[in-house]
Amino acid sequence: MIKVKGRWYVSLYGPEKKDYVEGDNVITLDGLSGLVSHLYSATVAASTFTFRYIAIGAGSAAAANTDSALGSELARHTGTVSQITGGIYRVTATFTSGLGTGSVSEYGLFDSSSAGTLFSRDVEAVVTKGDSDSLTVTTEVTFS
Repeated sequence: MIKVKGRWYVSLYGPEKKDYVEGDNVITLDGLSGLVSHLYSATVAASTFTFRYIAIGAGSAAAANTDSALGSELARHTGTVSQITGGIYRVTATFTSGLGTGSVSEYGLFDSSSAGTLFSRDVEAVVTKGDSDSLTVTTEVTFS
């Protein structure tokens, strides 16, 4: 049986490291459905799997597998995708000065630059991102 598990890593800089949080996420039912859809469509067109957009938000409600959006999205950015060892899918996005400013407490991985399917979501302690700060967010999804 294949299990899917995710983790988030968040670092706030301005210019030196100011804050760091990490935590486990909840893989959503829509995310699992999207993964199955990708596996099905991979033979047709590999570019259809686009879970590479990281969103940050200010919502505080606990993550649940029925979530389909962040509670209060502040910004979304295209991440850099990589494969770490055999079964880890990693996406990293950096929210630069002026992008996603505010009290950041939730993170989501989506398949679109707006709206789209939420693959996973995490809620952690608030990281306050000032206008001149840079926030690097990394999520890893482990298949085992």
